Amino acid sequence: MLVRFALVCLGLLLVLTALSSAQPPTITVYTGRGQGFVEPAVREFERDVGIRVQVRLGRDAELLAALQEEGARSPADVFWANTSGALGAAAQAGLLVPLSEGLVRRPVAFVPRSRRWVPLTVRLRVLAYNPAKVRPEELPASVMRLPGEARWRGRIGWTPPYSSFQDFITAMRIIHGEARTRAWLEAMKALEPKAYTSNPPMIEAIRAGEIDIALTNHYYVARFQRVGYTVATHYFAPHDVGSLALVTGAGILRTSRNPQAATRFLEYLLGPKIQQFWANEHLEYPVVRGIVLSPSLLPFDQAIRRSPRIDFEALRDLEGTLRLLRELGIL
Repeated sequence: MLVRFALVCLGLLLVLTALSSAQPPTITVYTGRGQGFVEPAVREFERDVGIRVQVRLGRDAELLAALQEEGARSPADVFWANTSGALGAAAQAGLLVPLSEGLVRRPVAFVPRSRRWVPLTVRLRVLAYNPAKVRPEELPASVMRLPGEARWRGRIGWTPPYSSFQDFITAMRIIHGEARTRAWLEAMKALEPKAYTSNPPMIEAIRAGEIDIALTNHYYVARFQRVGYTVATHYFAPHDVGSLALVTGAGILRTSRNPQAATRFLEYLLGPKIQQFWANEHLEYPVVRGIVLSPSLLPFDQAIRRSPRIDFEALRDLEGTLRLLRELGIL
């Protein structure tokens, strides 16, 4: 009787073990990117690769704080950030592992020196303007000269609370130093710019005639052009801080319980299917060659060469930028 009972138990154990091993692997992704950007890529990955993905959405800073608080208990396998500064902070804190040579060779630009994360898409800082009111030749070659024109008083928009603007100011601090950045911000403030919490209402304000120009990202202009808005893009000179590349990316966490599956996820995001999808739907620049871009965008090679040459991980000093903006009453 005992032998039969033991055999039954052993059989149940083998069945449960087989069922457990048949379950697809699962990874957990912490991401600062928007749900509409992340979810289609995740669903395609699950369908094509067979690995399940659990997603935690939030702002980069919030997720970074959660990862540091969770420590070794964190369930996260991948940190997919909206800014290179957040990824630089994660790398500096020892949260990310070095990536394989095969993975870091895939992007053609913006791979960090730490090699602990890979770029996934690129957005360029630009100046949006109303072509019915502003001639292109009236706009400066450098963003540093923008506040020198009194004609823009009350007619310029910016987004101090938005992460892209804060990255731009952090880059300005790196390239031009604290004193010159402070002077630029003070001169801009004297122009009485209109502040917006996000970019779409600011571009809408150009169409409505509330402002004439606005500091923004290239894809916001391109999206509004796609639906027929009369708004144009002014590109600052190559390597000007006003042409800053805003690099998104992802890395694998030390806490990952399935780094092989996490690596496959990053490889998939760098594959042509998802890179083309993001270029089509969101008008962000890919980081791999062979992707067809909208005719409204600069060609790929031109775009990736426009940004100033800086260590993008150095954008992690967000706190210094926030402190400066608060001191000047801009935030």
